[in-house]
Amino acid sequence: MKVFSKTPMTYRHHTRIRRNQNQPLFAKRNTFGRLIFIGIVLILMVLVPTFLFWQSDRLQLVTLAAFNLSPTSTPFASDRFHEGQTLAVNGNTAAALSLYEIAAQQQPTNITYLYEYGRLLIESDRYDEAKAIANRIIALDDNDPRGYALAANSQVWSNPAGAIPLAITGTELGIPFAPLNSALAIAYTNIGRYQEALQRGDLAIRQDPFDAGARRAFSYPLIFTGRYNEAIEQLEQAIAINPNVASPYFELASLYRRINQEEMAVAIYNRVLEIEPTNERAFLRLCETYAAKGLFTEGEPFCQTALDINPVYADAHRMQGQLRYSRRNYEGAIESFNICVGLGSTAIECFYIRGLAHYYLGQCDDAWTVLNGALLIVSQDQIRETILTGLRLVTSNCLAYRDQLLPTAAPPTPIPPTPIGGI
Repeated sequence: MKVFSKTPMTYRHHTRIRRNQNQPLFAKRNTFGRLIFIGIVLILMVLVPTFLFWQSDRLQLVTLAAFNLSPTSTPFASDRFHEGQTLAVNGNTAAALSLYEIAAQQQPTNITYLYEYGRLLIESDRYDEAKAIANRIIALDDNDPRGYALAANSQVWSNPAGAIPLAITGTELGIPFAPLNSALAIAYTNIGRYQEALQRGDLAIRQDPFDAGARRAFSYPLIFTGRYNEAIEQLEQAIAINPNVASPYFELASLYRRINQEEMAVAIYNRVLEIEPTNERAFLRLCETYAAKGLFTEGEPFCQTALDINPVYADAHRMQGQLRYSRRNYEGAIESFNICVGLGSTAIECFYIRGLAHYYLGQCDDAWTVLNGALLIVSQDQIRETILTGLRLVTSNCLAYRDQLLPTAAPPTPIPPTPIGGI
């Protein structure tokens, strides 16, 4: 007897695998695409880290910039130099000097940067620094006339005899360069060789008619040979070439004072103050111009303004002392003259007028000491006579010095004439 299970029958569905009968069962699959993919991955694994390392600084700046934290980029030396040129033309000498110095530090072998930096140092009366720059240029290229021109111009006032061979060496290079002959015009004037100075000054302006420095240099021998109108013309040309530079204005105003045209001088000093409202030298020159005409009350405020701008301006203290002395404020005059000397000034007024002030205050010992000291450094005959007169007063009216023998002053050592711009 058959026994039937009550469990239902289970039906399984079998999926049938269809195989391509024309392809071998164990055929190799195509791996060419996979190899290309692997190659690209390997290349990227090498190139990406290399790129990131090479551009790390730039990527860092980009990242910082995204968060407004990027540092300020450092300007190129050329950018600083050209900005300095603009400032120099506009009369901002101090700022221009700073930029020239940085440009020269960034590119210490760039002769153009060094030369312009040195030239502006001379304009700022920093002659020793300019001389050092000149020596660097000559060491870099002894066939470049700029080094010799800078070296000569840095010492035409202090050592004109030494400046001449330097400038001559530069001219022997055979490259026409006006600043070389400008230096010779001033140096020859300072040693009294006026004809050669005139020839060199004329040559300088013919080599470069638009060189304001050459015009100023030529005016110097013209002044010392009495050709004032021609000197005025040269200085006016220098101002026309660069109207924002103060130095030619001072030289022109000093020349007008020399020929007793004080009104013109005052107008020029006021023009300087339009360009540079805090120019202490212009205020001092106004003070001196008024005082020279006996207008002490009108002049004194200008001296005070100069000292407000620059409390350590020795020449302003000197002039303030002279004004006080003229009003018989001898204590105030001595105070000003002491500050003048304490600041390192060798202006003879700060010595001999101080000695006279001591005498009029009855301070005989100080008067005798200071006047004798002044006698050792004086160079002008007229002032020497004034000092000797003061000493005679001491021996006549101070009991302790009665019948004291007067000292015999040594003959003065000839010195170069004062630059017209410093008068």
